[in-house]
Amino acid sequence: MMYIDEIMEYLPHRYPFLLVDRVTEVEKGQFIKGYKNISLNEPFFTGHFPNKPIMPGVLIIEAMAQLSGILGFMTVGRKPTDGVVQYLAGSSKARFKRPVVPGDRLSMESRMISGKRGIYKFECRALVDDEVVCVAEILTAEREV
Repeated sequence: MMYIDEIMEYLPHRYPFLLVDRVTEVEKGQFIKGYKNISLNEPFFTGHFPNKPIMPGVLIIEAMAQLSGILGFMTVGRKPTDGVVQYLAGSSKARFKRPVVPGDRLSMESRMISGKRGIYKFECRALVDDEVVCVAEILTAEREV
């Protein structure tokens, strides 16, 4: 279990762009699970959509990429304090099954498919109440900063 203080050691993101609240399970080089609590106070709800707020799909992808980045860092034993970041390098096969709305808990799972020379590929899915809301393949790239 990783709480927010430890998550912030692995992700350089900060409010309002830190999209992982908790890591519930992790096995280095294999998989990671975590979640983001979705609140009406999220800044993106102001404009997406004001009378029927839903979480933008690109932010669901970003949340899964952030969770995957933690797994990438943990797998190689590095952190941003080592002068590296995990960039979102690509996404494919993204499918959205239903909207994510205020009050939902966006549970996320990421499984490492491959990794070499700082490029990692993950199979990801996001769920609300055990119902799949999004699936995607995510690529991250570790780069020095």
